[in-house]
Amino acid sequence: MSITFRPDSETEQALAELTADGRSVSAAIREAVLAAARAKAEERLRAEALALAADPDDVAEARAVLADLEPLRAW
Repeated sequence: MSITFRPDSETEQALAELTADGRSVSAAIREAVLAAARAKAEERLRAEALALAADPDDVAEARAVLADLEPLRAW
């Protein structure tokens, strides 16, 4: 796949910074896209974790599981 885009001045400055070490524009864009995807996934997981932590039924279930496992603790 080949992608073409028209950077604005802010994006051009960011690309200049990301390629100042000799990295190609393509490599910088690939890394930026992957970083953005990771950040989005982390944000989604964080929101899901917060929602679960705020769910009284889920909290009760987690406490029940921990109580069931307590006798199995080594120390």
